[in-house]
Amino acid sequence: MARSSKAPNSLTHIDAKGEARMVDVSTKLSTERIAVAEGAVVMQKATLKLILEGNAKKGDVLGTARIAAIMAAKRTHELIPLCHPLLLSKVEVDIQPDAKLPGCRVRATVKVSGQTGVEMEALTAVSVGCLTIYDMVKAADRGIRIEAIHLVEKKGGKSGHFKVKG
Repeated sequence: MARSSKAPNSLTHIDAKGEARMVDVSTKLSTERIAVAEGAVVMQKATLKLILEGNAKKGDVLGTARIAAIMAAKRTHELIPLCHPLLLSKVEVDIQPDAKLPGCRVRATVKVSGQTGVEMEALTAVSVGCLTIYDMVKAADRGIRIEAIHLVEKKGGKSGHFKVKG
C-alpha cells in the first residue's frame, strides 16, 4: 500500500488557524480514481424473507435502496460540507442478501477522472443504501442494525492504491 508523504496526523481540511476549509485541488493532476465501500444491514431471518419474497409494505426494498445509494453518491458534496462536487463516471451498487447475517450486504463502486478521490461518495452510497433498507422494513423489525460501513479499496491519485487486508 502506497502512503502519502504527509504526516498521518495532518488534516487537509483545517488551515493554519484551525479553521475548516475546502482543499484547493486545482494543482493536482486529473487521474482515474476508484473507491469501493461496503456495509451490512443485519435483521431477523423473517425480515430478510419478507424482502426476498417482495412482501415489504413499502415496495421493492433492494431496488429502492440501490437507486437511493446511486443518488446519494451523486449528491455527496451536498451532504458532507467540505467535499468537492464531482462529475462521477460510474456508480455501481450491489446488494446481496446474506442468510448468514441474516441481512443484506451493500457494496458501492464509484469512479471518476478528476483531481480528488471518491471515497466519500462510495461511503455515502453505502450508508444511504443501508438506511433505505432499514427504513423500508423497520415496521417489521425494530432490532435492525447497520454495521461495518468501511472503505474496502481505493485506487488513483497521489496516495496510490489502498486495499483492506483480509
